[in-house]
Amino acid sequence: MTTTNLPKFTRSLTIKRASAQNDPVYHDAVIEQKSIPDLKKGEILVRIGAAAFNHRDVWIRKGQYPRIAFGSVFGADGAGTVVAAHEPNDPLLNQRVFLTPSRGWEKHPEAPESDFGILGGVSYPPLGTFTEYAVVERDQVILTPGHLTDVQMAAWPLGAVTAWRATVVNGLVSSGQNVLITGIGGGVALIALQICIAKGASVYVTSGSDNKIQKAIALGAKGGVNYKDKEWPAQLGALLGKGKELDVVIDSGGGEIMMQTSKILKHGGRVVCYGMTASPKITFTMREVLKNLRLIGSTMGSHQDLIDATDFLAEHHIIPVISHIFEGLESAEQGFETMKKGEQFGKIVVKIAPDTDTPVKTKL
Repeated sequence: MTTTNLPKFTRSLTIKRASAQNDPVYHDAVIEQKSIPDLKKGEILVRIGAAAFNHRDVWIRKGQYPRIAFGSVFGADGAGTVVAAHEPNDPLLNQRVFLTPSRGWEKHPEAPESDFGILGGVSYPPLGTFTEYAVVERDQVILTPGHLTDVQMAAWPLGAVTAWRATVVNGLVSSGQNVLITGIGGGVALIALQICIAKGASVYVTSGSDNKIQKAIALGAKGGVNYKDKEWPAQLGALLGKGKELDVVIDSGGGEIMMQTSKILKHGGRVVCYGMTASPKITFTMREVLKNLRLIGSTMGSHQDLIDATDFLAEHHIIPVISHIFEGLESAEQGFETMKKGEQFGKIVVKIAPDTDTPVKTKL
């Protein structure tokens, strides 16, 4: 695509204040035509091939997210092809890339260096992926590994950086360890499963769905238990076997996770929590203190974390798990409804542009 036939406009899925007084609040998602600005120094134009949903997209429509900006474009995850650049000989031209899903955290090992924000539906950063074309800083994209299509790549960024930081950076998961991942089925938990298995760990899971547990076992988990059963910690202990304990817990729920796992978690074991689906509070008693258990909070990760995670993905030919693929921006409402139901196993992706690559089955 030359500069003479570059598009002047792009169709984008934007957030609009609810037209009626909805109770509870649920703002509208509307396709709009937006002008594509001229590229500035350091910028490129990416033709988005696919974009993926995250729970935050639903929270934004519910008005339950900070910095909501009406008129902004939805989406933190997106992948496509660089079709133009400010510099005519930019080496990224015609390369397949995905967008980094956040700004403000480049490489500090502990926390963001500056104001941290996630793409999509907000005032900062002023960018979203549910669009045909996106103007992006050239240093805020990462090359797509050759074994993945745009649809598969779109299922990676936000979940991957969160899972990588939780499992590798904070959890220190390594070969031979026993790892529990709670709430299997969501994008972060499934990528955590794939990373831990590729690291050589024995992985166990929890879910409220026996079907999701069986799907996780098919992907390589050693076993799983249903957290709706009050006896699930004892059941997990039986699965581990006599004399064996957990080394690490990767948790998305919060609540009583420390008390539930302390009897089967080794002395000095780690619980890494990246979510609060069960409760925004975590109980921590002297029993956990006396076992030297460590509770570590983990939220997203740095640009460097995502680069490291993607290098690992390429090395091990990991393919993100996809639950649903919808065709075109017009189908986005189906994606929102699917996300709200919470029945998905893997990511929900919208295919925006034709993808000529041959899809590959999920593997580890």
